[in-house]
Amino acid sequence: MNAAPDHIAAQLRAGLPAGAVLTDPDVTAAYAHDMASFCPAGIPAVVVLPRSVEQVQHVMRTATALRVPVVPQGARTGLSGAANASDGCIVLSLLKMDRILEISPVDRIAVVEPGVVNAALSHAVAPHGLCYPPDPSSWEQCTIGGNIGTASGGLCCVKYGVTAEYVLGLDVVLADGRLLKTGRRTAKGVAGYDLTRLFVGSEGSLGIVVRAVLALKPAPPPQLVLAAEFASAAAACDAVCAIMERGHVPSLLELMDRTTIQAVNALAHMGLPDTTEALLLAAFDTPDPAADLAAVGALCTAAGATEVVPADDQAESELLLKARRLSLTALEAVKGSTMIDDVCVPRSRLGTMLEGIADIAEKYDLTIGVCAHAGDGNTHPTVCFDAADPDESRRARESFDAIMALGLALGGTITGEHGVGVLKKEWLAREIGPVGVELQRGIKQTFDPLHLLNPGKVL
Repeated sequence: MNAAPDHIAAQLRAGLPAGAVLTDPDVTAAYAHDMASFCPAGIPAVVVLPRSVEQVQHVMRTATALRVPVVPQGARTGLSGAANASDGCIVLSLLKMDRILEISPVDRIAVVEPGVVNAALSHAVAPHGLCYPPDPSSWEQCTIGGNIGTASGGLCCVKYGVTAEYVLGLDVVLADGRLLKTGRRTAKGVAGYDLTRLFVGSEGSLGIVVRAVLALKPAPPPQLVLAAEFASAAAACDAVCAIMERGHVPSLLELMDRTTIQAVNALAHMGLPDTTEALLLAAFDTPDPAADLAAVGALCTAAGATEVVPADDQAESELLLKARRLSLTALEAVKGSTMIDDVCVPRSRLGTMLEGIADIAEKYDLTIGVCAHAGDGNTHPTVCFDAADPDESRRARESFDAIMALGLALGGTITGEHGVGVLKKEWLAREIGPVGVELQRGIKQTFDPLHLLNPGKVL
């Protein structure tokens, strides 16, 4: 059934408040895509902004009755095209469902709607002495629903883990409008299959998350950061291996290569040491962070660091972290467009990965900056290119694929936290193999037999 946009809009308005259904093409165009390059995006028939679970159910019942695809969206800060519209679809924006419904210091949980911004949740739980650890680089814009959809990570994952480890339970509107409740509010529970984990990272392809029960942690002491300069990326990676092998548990362990450092300096004039080949940032939020930084600093020196500078105070620490958080924005400014890869490899192969990326940059005559959650082995090689130059765009795409191939060859994965979306569909099939594809398609068929939810994504 190919319903006309006017008919779709009329049916949706029957169960939604005034202003919740957008049809102006100039307005709906703003909802067509996320922040990924090289990902096709269609023209939505309509954009809806529900404010309640019941309104989301109405949208899905209408979509099922009319056989119209639905693309769920958060803040569209994703980097894989998972939120891109398809032609004639209903874009289901969850930004208006932005309430924090409950904060329980005793149970150490928060119950939130999907449109809650990551940073807003962090600020809300702080007065209770609690924190929500997952902190993607876009934490001031990205939403909890989007974080759940892509199973996002962040800078502190080396110590505190990723989004999936903090999602205890979900309310999910299924494709036919039924409401499914998964998981729990309790500290532990193993009743039945773990459907909660199944939805985390499913990129809106199995159901619409409308409420989440999230685990919270006691707020740690303020962290102190150490910066170590290295004459080669390999030496910096040796230091990472030494830090992890000796049993240290930093609250973050981040790496920036020379290209990234220079880009950050050009954008923000931060005075980073842009003549060094690699900058390693290590932080501790332990009771005695200075002692931990001293021990890690000694390991960095032993690995060949040319200079090791521990921050004296919180202000200096925050300045260093600001530089890391600016990395992707700064690299985008180099040529105007970027392809941001998200390949994660075993920590022991991190040095080989960075050497391989440098070879790929030379082969394709491109600028490729690397920032990485080094403690996780999660690299973000960022290909800088001029989108107006067809040849450079072609080389950018080919280099992106070469980086993913390298990651798989080193025993890694094509995505550590950004998701598959449109960008990496073919590579997902290579990683999980034909049996994995068959089983995942079977799961999709069970939850979404009409294939209305985020069609063309993931599989």
